[in-house]
Amino acid sequence: MSEAEGPWLVACLCAAWCGSCRDYRAVFAGVADGHPDKRFVWVDIEDESDALAPWDLDIENFPTVLVALGDELRFLGTLLPHAATLARTLAATRDAVLVDRPADWGHGLVARVREIGETLR
Repeated sequence: MSEAEGPWLVACLCAAWCGSCRDYRAVFAGVADGHPDKRFVWVDIEDESDALAPWDLDIENFPTVLVALGDELRFLGTLLPHAATLARTLAATRDAVLVDRPADWGHGLVARVREIGETLR
């Protein structure tokens, strides 16, 4: 999939009560500043639990990051809360899909997270 087929989305799936998430927010924003070609969104999984319920994400560790190109889910998982780790993950997703979920499952999740991100602008 090329850039012309859809924009990059990088979403941190977090929880407001989580101290690690609060600490990671500045790291996430700093990486976002270095990637103006990508849309970065911060999604509180508790505030958006109804919207995300169909995917049964069962997020137990933070930060959990979703990366997509267009409607293609490229990565969904927990990262160490370091800028270098997120930057390496973004670099890896340029050339490869790093998830083993069915494409239609990922497409729906990506679309929903994009919708949530639009309401947060």
